[in-house]
Amino acid sequence: MSHLTRRGLVAASAALALARADAVLGLEMDRKAGLDPFALGVASGDPSLDGFVLWTRLSADGAPLDAPSVPVTYEVAEDEAFARIVRKGRRAASPSLAHAVHVEIAGLRPGRPYWYRFHALGAVSPVGRTATAPCQASHARIAATSCQHFELGWFTAYRDLVAAAPDLVVQLGDYIYENSYAQFPKVRIFDGPEPMDLAGYRRRHALYKSDPDLREAHRLLPWAVTWDDHEVENDYADLANLKALEAPVFARRRQAAYQAYFEHMPVRPSLWAPRLYRRLAWGDLVSLPILDGRQYRSTQACNGPRQAGNRPRRDCLELEAPDRTMLGPGQEAWLADGLKRETARWTLLAQQTPIAPIETPEGVMSDQWDGYPAARRRLIGALTQPAVRNPVTLGGDIHAFLVADLHATPERPETPVVATELVTTCLAASHAPRARYGEARSRNPQLRFADIERSGYLLLDARPDRLEVDLRAVSDQADPNATTSSLARFVVEDRRPGAQGA
Repeated sequence: MSHLTRRGLVAASAALALARADAVLGLEMDRKAGLDPFALGVASGDPSLDGFVLWTRLSADGAPLDAPSVPVTYEVAEDEAFARIVRKGRRAASPSLAHAVHVEIAGLRPGRPYWYRFHALGAVSPVGRTATAPCQASHARIAATSCQHFELGWFTAYRDLVAAAPDLVVQLGDYIYENSYAQFPKVRIFDGPEPMDLAGYRRRHALYKSDPDLREAHRLLPWAVTWDDHEVENDYADLANLKALEAPVFARRRQAAYQAYFEHMPVRPSLWAPRLYRRLAWGDLVSLPILDGRQYRSTQACNGPRQAGNRPRRDCLELEAPDRTMLGPGQEAWLADGLKRETARWTLLAQQTPIAPIETPEGVMSDQWDGYPAARRRLIGALTQPAVRNPVTLGGDIHAFLVADLHATPERPETPVVATELVTTCLAASHAPRARYGEARSRNPQLRFADIERSGYLLLDARPDRLEVDLRAVSDQADPNATTSSLARFVVEDRRPGAQGA
């Protein structure tokens, strides 16, 4: 598929695919004993009041399935035993989409759990559990994760996350890593070189789905996902890239990476433009705008032509250019317009990189919002419109826990605190450089907390009068039997921006 567009996907034609699928029904009889077409698991995502999206990808015990289109049936039930099935149907798993299946379910009852499963090639998938969003809510539990490097750590934090039973998992990017790091010890290895084409990115995503803790978190919990840079290439910005390749050349790689991402994530096919920014909600309690901070951004400041890269900058006049953007004009306008009509008690803005100014000994880092100060001021302006009662931003990317105040003028800490920033560390990866962030709090009074040594995730409990924040840290990401516990706790009170120690 040369262009991942909704028109192109529709052109694939469900009717044609199912007709082809009928021709290979005999595969069910030929399936080798013990072969598991559902080895990559099942997943759900983007819950709404009346539905969600369901996902699976057929494989041959995790390897690509050598078959034409295959019919897949699905069932959704109100009970785990499937005595009360409320939706069922059939889809075609097409080789043009790596035999991935996405089903958008609608018309269900709000605010309740549902169970689902798939049937294909004579096999039944694991039973997944998901839920619809409520109309009203007095409590919402949300987990936020980021940055999971397969080679550098086990994903044991997901065991703790599953036990916490959040209503939703928000994955803030770097779901996969395209690159390996020779300087760090490895607990396991990638099964191939850095991906450059569609086959390579498909292999990398399938490898990630071989992790049992990640797979179980997908099976039992609905997810909302967005990408950062490593889903394509480290530090890329729009079509600027590390090797300064010509735009058409890098565009082919980016297109392949985007297609593989959509094939493997529980994202609604109606978003496959590819436009990933969207808005979810948990009743009247939590609004969750989800942003894309990679596809539309300006190149990092003071780099060469077509050259991407996160570099410390000081005395770089380009940083302050008013037209520099992190989100692109269209997404900026979409966000500001939505926030103007906000009605939820808590607005949790899901995006990728730290927003608060962070001065390092070398200057500011150009890949974070520090590299886009004019865009940051526009973002703070959108977040502080009168309709936004409690603005809280979620971020990741830098492999460190941060809790920060966001000021009316971000670069001037003497101005009022207008929002709260929560940055999750890596779920499993290398950690932030000590020379850069080790004394971050002493240089940056807007930081309430910083930890650059631990892996883990954020667990948030939203209630009408407060947002409870638990920074969950793994004892040792190199230990497959590691435990996870609370590193620090904070509370954000209703109409009182800024996190307070709990």
